[in-house]
Amino acid sequence: MDKNKGSQLRKYLALTGIAFQMGAIIFLCAYVGKKLDAYYVLEKKWFTMGFILFGVASSLYLVIKQLNKINNSEK
Repeated sequence: MDKNKGSQLRKYLALTGIAFQMGAIIFLCAYVGKKLDAYYVLEKKWFTMGFILFGVASSLYLVIKQLNKINNSEK
């Protein structure tokens, strides 16, 4: 029974880590986009929007990949 609790705890910690990872990726992409928008002074914030969309897409891909890895380790 203790082995099962340890396994569950590792899964919860992995899921918590995924949330922080998503936030960090999206934040870094937004930061790079804002820096590029400031450097290339554009009418609209195209770099920020593009990098945020890229950050969301890539973080979702990583989340799905990690969730599949967690589910496969359960079997």
